[in-house]
Amino acid sequence: MTIKGTRASAGYIGGYAGYGGYGGYGGNDGYAGDDHGDYYAYPKYAFDYSVKDPHTGDHKTQWETRDGDVVKGAYSLAEPDGTTRIVEYTADKHNGFNAVVKRIGHAHHPQVYNNHDDGYYGYH
Repeated sequence: MTIKGTRASAGYIGGYAGYGGYGGYGGNDGYAGDDHGDYYAYPKYAFDYSVKDPHTGDHKTQWETRDGDVVKGAYSLAEPDGTTRIVEYTADKHNGFNAVVKRIGHAHHPQVYNNHDDGYYGYH
């Protein structure tokens, strides 16, 4: 199995050590008098990955980016019928979530032959 491309990046959140500076998680004792209020971390990231496993036939990819409230991405996967499904999507606060689904290739299914009277079905 081959896994390609794992990339991720995220912005720095908070000014305390540990998990964002909340009490009990690194450096902050959680006293009511502590000087930390709500903060806004601007959401921005990008990632992608792919899997190509010839043994199982598992072939898929995905990528996604986010910059504030705008998300763009796509994923593809090999369907059991031999086609490839590709989904491209976007999301933002004005248009909501929108996806375009494509299917590439021609579906093929095994032919079934009934050559026996005992109900046995052979696949070709």
